[in-house]
Amino acid sequence: MVAEIDHTTLHALEAALLNSSGNVPLHNRFRALFTLKALKNEDAVRIISKGFEDDSALLKHELAYCLGQMKQTCALPVLESVLSNKDEDPMVRHEAAEAMGAISSTASIPILKQYLDDPNRSVRETCEIALDKIEWDNSKEGQEFEKVSQNVEQQIYTSTDPAPPSSGLLSGRPAAGNLSESTITITKLRSTLLDAKLPLFERYRAMFALRNIGTPAAVDALAAGFSDDSALFKHEIAFVFGQLLSTHSVPSLVQVLQNPQESEMVRHEAAEALGGIATPEVLPHLKEWMNRKDAPRVVRESCQVAIDMWEYENSNQFQYADGLEKSPVSVSPAAAAT
Repeated sequence: MVAEIDHTTLHALEAALLNSSGNVPLHNRFRALFTLKALKNEDAVRIISKGFEDDSALLKHELAYCLGQMKQTCALPVLESVLSNKDEDPMVRHEAAEAMGAISSTASIPILKQYLDDPNRSVRETCEIALDKIEWDNSKEGQEFEKVSQNVEQQIYTSTDPAPPSSGLLSGRPAAGNLSESTITITKLRSTLLDAKLPLFERYRAMFALRNIGTPAAVDALAAGFSDDSALFKHEIAFVFGQLLSTHSVPSLVQVLQNPQESEMVRHEAAEALGGIATPEVLPHLKEWMNRKDAPRVVRESCQVAIDMWEYENSNQFQYADGLEKSPVSVSPAAAAT
Protein backbone atom coordinates (compact mmCIF):
# COMPACT_ATOMS: atom_id res chain seq x y z
CA MET A 1 0.00 0.00 0.00
CA VAL A 2 1.19 3.51 -0.82
CA ALA A 3 -0.72 6.18 1.08
CA GLU A 4 -1.46 9.56 -0.46
CA ILE A 5 -1.02 12.43 1.98
CA ASP A 6 -1.13 16.19 1.76
CA HIS A 7 1.82 18.56 2.03
CA THR A 8 0.91 19.66 5.57
CA THR A 9 0.95 16.10 6.89
CA LEU A 10 4.19 15.33 5.09
CA HIS A 11 5.77 18.42 6.60
CA ALA A 12 4.63 17.33 10.07
CA LEU A 13 6.25 13.93 9.59
CA GLU A 14 9.46 15.60 8.44
CA ALA A 15 9.46 17.90 11.46
CA ALA A 16 8.99 14.93 13.78
CA LEU A 17 11.68 12.78 12.18
CA LEU A 18 14.24 15.58 12.01
CA ASN A 19 13.34 16.87 15.47
CA SER A 20 12.87 20.40 14.14
CA SER A 21 11.47 21.59 17.48
CA GLY A 22 14.38 20.09 19.42
CA ASN A 23 12.10 18.28 21.86
CA VAL A 24 10.81 15.23 19.96
CA PRO A 25 11.65 12.02 21.89
CA LEU A 26 13.73 9.51 19.95
CA HIS A 27 11.01 6.86 20.03
CA ASN A 28 8.53 9.30 18.45
CA ARG A 29 11.06 10.06 15.74
CA PHE A 30 11.21 6.32 15.07
CA ARG A 31 7.43 6.20 14.72
CA ALA A 32 7.55 9.05 12.20
CA LEU A 33 10.31 7.21 10.32
CA PHE A 34 8.34 3.99 10.01
CA THR A 35 5.29 5.95 8.91
CA LEU A 36 7.36 7.52 6.12
CA LYS A 37 8.72 4.08 5.24
CA ALA A 38 5.18 2.86 4.62
CA LEU A 39 4.58 5.65 2.08
CA LYS A 40 7.16 4.18 -0.31
CA ASN A 41 7.53 7.27 -2.48
CA GLU A 42 10.18 9.79 -3.49
CA ASP A 43 8.97 12.43 -1.01
CA ALA A 44 9.46 9.97 1.84
CA VAL A 45 12.94 9.05 0.54
CA ARG A 46 13.86 12.74 0.34
CA ILE A 47 12.78 13.40 3.92
CA ILE A 48 14.42 10.29 5.34
CA SER A 49 17.66 11.15 3.55
CA LYS A 50 17.86 14.45 5.42
CA GLY A 51 18.14 12.55 8.68
CA PHE A 52 21.72 11.47 8.00
CA GLU A 53 22.84 14.85 9.36
CA ASP A 54 21.80 13.68 12.84
CA ASP A 55 24.37 12.69 15.46
CA SER A 56 22.58 9.48 16.55
CA ALA A 57 24.15 6.41 14.96
CA LEU A 58 21.08 4.40 15.96
CA LEU A 59 18.70 6.73 14.14
CA LYS A 60 20.90 6.83 11.03
CA HIS A 61 21.16 3.04 11.06
CA GLU A 62 17.36 2.85 11.03
CA LEU A 63 17.15 5.47 8.27
CA ALA A 64 19.33 3.29 6.05
CA TYR A 65 17.33 0.18 6.94
CA CYS A 66 14.06 1.85 5.98
CA LEU A 67 15.45 3.14 2.69
CA GLY A 68 16.42 -0.41 1.82
CA GLN A 69 13.00 -1.78 2.70
CA MET A 70 11.31 0.87 0.56
CA LYS A 71 13.29 -0.43 -2.46
CA GLN A 72 13.29 2.94 -4.23
CA THR A 73 16.30 3.35 -6.54
CA CYS A 74 16.20 7.11 -5.92
CA ALA A 75 17.66 6.30 -2.47
CA LEU A 76 20.85 4.84 -3.94
CA PRO A 77 22.85 8.11 -4.16
CA VAL A 78 22.45 8.90 -0.46
CA LEU A 79 23.17 5.29 0.52
CA GLU A 80 26.33 5.32 -1.58
CA SER A 81 27.36 8.57 0.10
CA VAL A 82 26.87 7.06 3.55
CA LEU A 83 28.84 3.92 2.68
CA SER A 84 31.66 6.03 1.22
CA ASN A 85 31.94 8.23 4.32
CA LYS A 86 34.67 6.62 6.40
CA ASP A 87 34.01 9.13 9.19
CA GLU A 88 30.54 7.69 9.62
CA ASP A 89 29.82 5.07 12.30
CA PRO A 90 30.49 1.58 10.84
CA MET A 91 27.06 0.47 12.04
CA VAL A 92 25.49 3.09 9.76
CA ARG A 93 27.80 2.34 6.84
CA HIS A 94 27.07 -1.37 7.10
CA GLU A 95 23.33 -0.70 7.05
CA ALA A 96 23.72 1.48 3.94
CA ALA A 97 25.45 -1.41 2.16
CA GLU A 98 22.76 -3.82 3.30
CA ALA A 99 20.09 -1.41 2.04
CA MET A 100 21.73 -1.42 -1.38
CA GLY A 101 21.49 -5.19 -1.32
CA ALA A 102 17.81 -4.92 -0.46
CA ILE A 103 17.15 -2.54 -3.35
CA SER A 104 19.16 -4.98 -5.45
CA SER A 105 20.15 -2.75 -8.34
CA THR A 106 23.06 -3.96 -10.44
CA ALA A 107 24.16 -0.31 -10.49
CA SER A 108 25.32 -0.80 -6.88
CA ILE A 109 27.78 -3.57 -7.76
CA PRO A 110 30.82 -1.33 -8.42
CA ILE A 111 30.64 0.57 -5.13
CA LEU A 112 29.94 -2.59 -3.13
CA LYS A 113 33.00 -4.21 -4.69
CA GLN A 114 35.02 -1.12 -3.85
CA TYR A 115 34.45 -1.63 -0.14
CA LEU A 116 35.09 -5.36 0.00
CA ASP A 117 38.46 -4.51 1.51
CA ASP A 118 37.21 -1.81 3.90
CA PRO A 119 39.15 -1.62 7.19
CA ASN A 120 35.96 -2.35 9.14
CA ARG A 121 35.01 -6.02 9.17
CA SER A 122 31.25 -5.46 9.42
CA VAL A 123 31.32 -3.16 6.40
CA ARG A 124 33.39 -5.65 4.40
CA GLU A 125 31.14 -8.56 5.28
CA THR A 126 27.96 -6.61 4.50
CA CYS A 127 29.26 -5.67 1.06
CA GLU A 128 30.09 -9.33 0.42
CA ILE A 129 26.57 -10.44 1.36
CA ALA A 130 24.92 -7.60 -0.59
CA LEU A 131 26.81 -8.57 -3.75
CA ASP A 132 25.79 -12.21 -3.35
CA LYS A 133 22.18 -11.18 -2.83
CA ILE A 134 22.10 -9.05 -5.98
CA GLU A 135 23.56 -11.97 -7.90
CA TRP A 136 20.99 -14.37 -6.42
CA ASP A 137 18.11 -11.98 -7.11
CA ASN A 138 19.08 -12.07 -10.79
CA SER A 139 19.32 -15.87 -10.88
CA LYS A 140 16.51 -18.12 -12.09
CA GLU A 141 15.64 -19.12 -8.52
CA GLY A 142 15.71 -15.51 -7.39
CA GLN A 143 13.45 -14.34 -10.17
CA GLU A 144 10.97 -17.12 -9.49
CA PHE A 145 10.99 -16.24 -5.79
CA GLU A 146 10.31 -12.60 -6.64
CA LYS A 147 7.15 -13.60 -8.51
CA VAL A 148 5.95 -15.74 -5.60
CA SER A 149 6.75 -13.06 -3.04
CA GLN A 150 4.40 -10.62 -4.75
CA ASN A 151 1.62 -12.61 -3.07
CA VAL A 152 2.02 -11.30 0.47
CA GLU A 153 -0.57 -13.76 1.80
CA GLN A 154 1.86 -16.60 1.09
CA GLN A 155 4.67 -14.97 3.04
CA ILE A 156 5.13 -15.27 6.80
CA TYR A 157 7.70 -12.46 6.79
CA THR A 158 7.30 -9.58 4.34
CA SER A 159 10.63 -7.86 4.96
CA THR A 160 13.38 -7.81 2.36
CA ASP A 161 16.14 -9.72 4.12
CA PRO A 162 19.89 -9.68 3.36
CA ALA A 163 19.65 -13.27 2.12
CA PRO A 164 16.78 -15.57 1.15
CA PRO A 165 16.04 -18.68 3.21
CA SER A 166 17.61 -21.92 2.02
CA SER A 167 16.00 -23.50 -1.02
CA GLY A 168 12.85 -25.38 -0.06
CA LEU A 169 12.02 -22.93 2.71
CA LEU A 170 11.69 -19.77 0.62
CA SER A 171 7.97 -19.26 1.14
CA GLY A 172 7.67 -20.08 4.81
CA ARG A 173 7.61 -23.05 7.12
CA PRO A 174 8.26 -26.52 5.69
CA ALA A 175 5.38 -28.80 4.93
CA ALA A 176 4.17 -30.78 7.93
CA GLY A 177 6.17 -33.95 8.33
CA ASN A 178 7.29 -36.33 11.01
CA LEU A 179 9.41 -35.18 13.92
CA SER A 180 12.54 -37.00 12.78
CA GLU A 181 12.50 -35.24 9.39
CA SER A 182 12.13 -31.86 11.11
CA THR A 183 15.00 -32.65 13.47
CA ILE A 184 17.26 -33.66 10.57
CA THR A 185 16.44 -30.42 8.73
CA ILE A 186 17.24 -28.27 11.77
CA THR A 187 20.45 -30.21 12.43
CA LYS A 188 21.63 -29.67 8.86
CA LEU A 189 20.74 -25.98 8.91
CA ARG A 190 22.47 -25.54 12.28
CA SER A 191 25.61 -27.13 10.86
CA THR A 192 25.55 -24.73 7.91
CA LEU A 193 24.82 -21.75 10.15
CA LEU A 194 27.81 -22.41 12.39
CA ASP A 195 30.32 -23.36 9.67
CA ALA A 196 32.66 -20.37 9.53
CA LYS A 197 34.37 -21.81 6.45
CA LEU A 198 31.26 -21.29 4.35
CA PRO A 199 30.40 -17.98 2.62
CA LEU A 200 28.37 -15.68 4.84
CA PHE A 201 25.57 -15.57 2.29
CA GLU A 202 25.12 -19.34 2.57
CA ARG A 203 25.17 -19.18 6.36
CA TYR A 204 22.62 -16.36 6.27
CA ARG A 205 20.36 -18.50 4.09
CA ALA A 206 20.43 -21.18 6.79
CA MET A 207 19.71 -18.49 9.38
CA PHE A 208 16.57 -17.31 7.62
CA ALA A 209 15.48 -20.89 6.95
CA LEU A 210 15.67 -21.58 10.69
CA ARG A 211 13.65 -18.42 11.26
CA ASN A 212 10.98 -19.75 8.92
CA ILE A 213 10.84 -23.06 10.81
CA GLY A 214 10.48 -21.09 14.02
CA THR A 215 10.26 -23.94 16.55
CA PRO A 216 12.07 -23.89 19.92
CA ALA A 217 14.66 -26.25 18.43
CA ALA A 218 15.21 -23.82 15.56
CA VAL A 219 15.55 -20.96 18.07
CA ASP A 220 18.17 -22.96 19.99
CA ALA A 221 20.09 -23.54 16.75
CA LEU A 222 20.03 -19.83 16.00
CA ALA A 223 21.11 -18.90 19.52
CA ALA A 224 24.19 -21.08 19.08
CA GLY A 225 25.32 -18.51 16.52
CA PHE A 226 25.92 -15.97 19.27
CA SER A 227 29.25 -17.75 19.85
CA ASP A 228 30.51 -16.59 16.44
CA ASP A 229 33.29 -14.00 16.22
CA SER A 230 31.51 -11.86 13.62
CA ALA A 231 29.54 -8.97 15.11
CA LEU A 232 27.60 -8.66 11.86
CA PHE A 233 26.56 -12.31 11.99
CA LYS A 234 25.47 -12.08 15.63
CA HIS A 235 23.56 -8.86 15.09
CA GLU A 236 21.58 -10.54 12.31
CA ILE A 237 20.65 -13.41 14.62
CA ALA A 238 19.30 -10.89 17.12
CA PHE A 239 17.38 -9.21 14.30
CA VAL A 240 15.88 -12.56 13.30
CA PHE A 241 14.78 -13.11 16.90
CA GLY A 242 13.03 -9.75 16.67
CA GLN A 243 11.13 -11.08 13.66
CA LEU A 244 10.31 -14.43 15.26
CA LEU A 245 9.08 -12.90 18.53
CA SER A 246 9.59 -16.24 20.27
CA THR A 247 9.67 -16.10 24.05
CA HIS A 248 12.09 -19.03 23.83
CA SER A 249 14.77 -16.59 22.63
CA VAL A 250 14.47 -14.22 25.60
CA PRO A 251 17.23 -15.75 27.80
CA SER A 252 19.84 -15.61 25.03
CA LEU A 253 18.84 -12.05 24.07
CA VAL A 254 19.03 -10.85 27.68
CA GLN A 255 22.47 -12.43 27.99
CA VAL A 256 23.63 -10.53 24.88
CA LEU A 257 22.20 -7.23 26.11
CA GLN A 258 23.86 -7.61 29.50
CA ASN A 259 27.30 -8.47 28.12
CA PRO A 260 29.48 -5.32 28.12
CA GLN A 261 32.12 -7.18 26.10
CA GLU A 262 29.69 -7.72 23.23
CA SER A 263 29.64 -5.43 20.20
CA GLU A 264 27.30 -2.44 20.47
CA MET A 265 25.55 -3.34 17.23
CA VAL A 266 24.73 -6.81 18.54
CA ARG A 267 23.47 -5.49 21.88
CA HIS A 268 21.36 -2.88 20.11
CA GLU A 269 19.57 -5.52 18.04
CA ALA A 270 19.07 -7.67 21.13
CA ALA A 271 17.41 -4.75 22.92
CA GLU A 272 15.01 -4.05 20.07
CA ALA A 273 14.16 -7.73 19.73
CA LEU A 274 13.30 -7.86 23.43
CA GLY A 275 11.08 -4.80 23.03
CA GLY A 276 9.17 -6.55 20.26
CA ILE A 277 8.76 -9.77 22.23
CA ALA A 278 7.41 -7.60 25.04
CA THR A 279 7.01 -10.13 27.84
CA PRO A 280 6.93 -8.80 31.42
CA GLU A 281 10.38 -10.08 32.39
CA VAL A 282 12.22 -8.13 29.69
CA LEU A 283 11.11 -4.66 30.79
CA PRO A 284 13.39 -4.36 33.86
CA HIS A 285 16.42 -5.24 31.72
CA LEU A 286 15.52 -2.61 29.13
CA LYS A 287 14.99 0.03 31.81
CA GLU A 288 18.28 -0.84 33.47
CA TRP A 289 20.36 -0.45 30.32
CA MET A 290 18.50 2.64 29.18
CA ASN A 291 19.53 4.37 32.40
CA ARG A 292 23.02 2.96 32.97
CA LYS A 293 25.59 5.70 32.54
CA ASP A 294 28.27 3.19 31.57
CA ALA A 295 26.19 1.81 28.69
CA PRO A 296 27.16 2.90 25.16
CA ARG A 297 24.85 5.51 23.66
CA VAL A 298 23.52 3.19 20.97
CA VAL A 299 22.56 0.63 23.64
CA ARG A 300 20.82 3.25 25.80
CA GLU A 301 18.93 4.64 22.83
CA SER A 302 17.97 1.16 21.60
CA CYS A 303 16.52 0.38 25.01
CA GLN A 304 14.54 3.64 24.92
CA VAL A 305 13.05 2.68 21.56
CA ALA A 306 12.53 -0.90 22.75
CA ILE A 307 10.57 0.27 25.79
CA ASP A 308 8.29 2.24 23.48
CA MET A 309 7.84 -0.93 21.40
CA TRP A 310 7.15 -2.91 24.60
CA GLU A 311 4.49 -0.39 25.65
CA TYR A 312 2.93 -0.51 22.19
CA GLU A 313 2.78 -4.32 22.19
CA ASN A 314 1.10 -4.24 25.60
CA SER A 315 -1.43 -1.56 24.63
CA ASN A 316 -4.55 -1.36 22.48
CA GLN A 317 -2.91 0.98 19.95
CA PHE A 318 -3.85 0.12 16.37
CA GLN A 319 -0.39 0.45 14.86
CA TYR A 320 3.20 1.29 15.76
CA ALA A 321 3.83 3.54 12.74
CA ASP A 322 1.22 6.04 13.89
CA GLY A 323 2.54 9.26 12.40
CA LEU A 324 -0.63 9.66 10.34
CA GLU A 325 -3.03 8.72 13.10
CA LYS A 326 -4.24 12.25 13.72
CA SER A 327 -4.57 13.04 10.02
CA PRO A 328 -7.37 12.02 7.63
CA VAL A 329 -5.10 9.35 6.15
CA SER A 330 -4.08 6.21 8.00
CA VAL A 331 -1.56 3.52 7.16
CA SER A 332 -2.51 -0.08 7.82
CA PRO A 333 -0.25 -2.31 9.94
CA ALA A 334 0.50 -4.42 6.87
CA ALA A 335 1.69 -1.39 4.95
CA ALA A 336 3.85 -0.26 7.85
CA ALA A 337 5.52 -3.65 8.06
CA THR A 338 6.34 -4.09 4.38
